[in-house]
Amino acid sequence: MNILLWHVHGSWTTSFVHGKHRYLVPVTPDRGPYGLGRARTYPWPDSAVEVTPQELGRADVDVVLLQRPEEFDLACEWLGRRVGRDVPAIYVEHNTPKGEVPNTRHPMAGRDDLLLTHVTHFNELFWDNGGSRTAVVEHGVVAPAVEWTGELDRLAVVINEPVRRWRVTGTDLLPRFAEIAPLDVYGMGVAGLADRLGLPADRVTSHDDVPQHAMHTELARRRAYLHLCRWTSLGLSLVEAMTMGMPVVALATTEAVEAVPPSAGALSTRVDVLLEAARRFVEDPSAARRAGAEARVAARNRYGLDRFLADWDRLLEEEVCASR
Repeated sequence: MNILLWHVHGSWTTSFVHGKHRYLVPVTPDRGPYGLGRARTYPWPDSAVEVTPQELGRADVDVVLLQRPEEFDLACEWLGRRVGRDVPAIYVEHNTPKGEVPNTRHPMAGRDDLLLTHVTHFNELFWDNGGSRTAVVEHGVVAPAVEWTGELDRLAVVINEPVRRWRVTGTDLLPRFAEIAPLDVYGMGVAGLADRLGLPADRVTSHDDVPQHAMHTELARRRAYLHLCRWTSLGLSLVEAMTMGMPVVALATTEAVEAVPPSAGALSTRVDVLLEAARRFVEDPSAARRAGAEARVAARNRYGLDRFLADWDRLLEEEVCASR
């Protein structure tokens, strides 16, 4: 199939474009949010092709994959067709609902011209989908090229914009873990985090916008992975860390309770339980290794790339065939 989709979420799109189809990715001269084109920090296959808005008007498109509400009108304009009528549409929701949860109505609620697809069962449960047809395709990841070694008695965290998002991402909890071991925080917008937390630089080290392959290499050397998000969808960095064999210390919130088995580390809503687990892994590398082995098996069984792509193939074929 020829699938039109925007480059919005780098890790998720990297997995998606590893399928058997041809992926048309809009590109504009400024490479802005609606024309970012191919990824520059992720390995994408040649089947992901950049197309300009002008080229889309002449393009053969079998299905449109939407990820932001405004993309619906944009796709209609650029294709010169009625999305959801002339060409089938699937809307992928990556995020947990905002606002008055659990009464938050989804922007695509109550529509009969698209399939609303969530990336976790938690998200489907908590969004008010308003009678729209829904599906869930759980995440799948390209397995990182490195495996956990954990020789550094440091704790790793991956958070984008930890200062702006603060309590959402559990940034306020980091100082308590920094008392146990130095933290390495990776992601976008992490520069200056130690100052914002009021901690010395030797307790919290920021690694701003590191390319994915380099980040994986460094994560694998840290003793354990912290996932302290209170209210976010399932982060792919968490799944990637588990796939590498990292033990996990995670808040038992949103989809994490499904993704992280207790044997993979520690999963609790009690911060004191998580602190004790982090201390145990720092002091006992053997315990960290055992938990990491469990994390690897769980992640590869549930979030493998082959399962992800097979699920998407079935869903795409059903939607395109139903429209004919």
